[in-house]
Amino acid sequence: MKNILITGGAGFIGSRLCEKLSFKGYNVTIFDNLSEQVHGQGESLLFNRIKDKCTLIKGDVRDKKKWKEAIKAQEIIVHLAAETGTAQSMYQQQKYHDVNIKGTSNMLEVLSENKHKVGKIILASSRAVYGEGKYRCLKHGEMYPKHRKESDMRKGIFDFKCNICSGELFYIGSDEKSKIQPISFYGNTKWEQEKIVMLIRDSLNIDTVIFRYQNIYGPGQSLLNPYTGILSIFSTRILNGNNLDIYEDGLQSRDFVYIEDAVDATILGIEKEQANGEIFNVGSGRITNVKDVAESLKKIYFRDKIKIEISGKYRKGDIRKSIADLTKIKNMLGYSAKWHDFQVGISQFGKWVCKTGVPSDKYDDSLQELNDNGLIR
Repeated sequence: MKNILITGGAGFIGSRLCEKLSFKGYNVTIFDNLSEQVHGQGESLLFNRIKDKCTLIKGDVRDKKKWKEAIKAQEIIVHLAAETGTAQSMYQQQKYHDVNIKGTSNMLEVLSENKHKVGKIILASSRAVYGEGKYRCLKHGEMYPKHRKESDMRKGIFDFKCNICSGELFYIGSDEKSKIQPISFYGNTKWEQEKIVMLIRDSLNIDTVIFRYQNIYGPGQSLLNPYTGILSIFSTRILNGNNLDIYEDGLQSRDFVYIEDAVDATILGIEKEQANGEIFNVGSGRITNVKDVAESLKKIYFRDKIKIEISGKYRKGDIRKSIADLTKIKNMLGYSAKWHDFQVGISQFGKWVCKTGVPSDKYDDSLQELNDNGLIR
């Protein structure tokens, strides 16, 4: 029976991971600040679901003293705690730097300065490190476009063209050897986390595993946070009777990975020695556009009168498409997405939302904040 610490363990991924590890016989400790933006005031549904299955250390990863308390007797650390909103990261750089980068540095410093039993660290990274990802021109081969031109986006041109022949570029998804070029501050902090962990692992003699998660969704996703989680944002809008304003042309697309698959991949990283020292993509391997997400949620909630408005607006820091190449994690760890059918997964999510009850819609407030900071065009 191993002792395992999950930072951010009361959150969406961490709480489900806690449940599964507890069932498997692990002694689970969670280290979480119970952020109001995610959990609301008081004890959240997520935390109430796991509080009898774990030991809670309430604290902030920016606090080295709390880290020292948290690592006692631990054998494995799953480091999930992070600020995650891509757009919010573009004007709250100090906060994202301190939580994501400094918080990770604090963990490693405490491990280097104190006796401990930690033998493995699992780091939660993100598909955001790839930026716009890998494309192919039929004439000129693979390309890694860095960012879209604002002059094109103002004209409603949201897809990439080859910078040599101006021909169509086809998105082919990113493998773990793809070029790293984040275009958001959040993505940059995740890349910095990766570099710090990989740099220090040998000196600490600790095995490390890094997972680059795609867009995780499913029951348990925070409905309170208006800055991240498109399914939660759309659900809250729809069930409060508000229309949906979809940016660009609605065809921006993501790889949505169901929570159970993301947690199962994480457990493979915890338990399999083959994972040690490696970086893995975690996703479904399928791509779904934002407009289809909105249409699916309208049907699930039986809200035919809700209008889906394609505004043509765009947001700084957003990428056009993302999908994971899962070849490596499949071959090395035996991972495959069991919830690869997005319609099945989103239906389960919708049922959970209806049972849980929907909070008031705070999206307009978050939108005003983004507008005030010049991120909506």
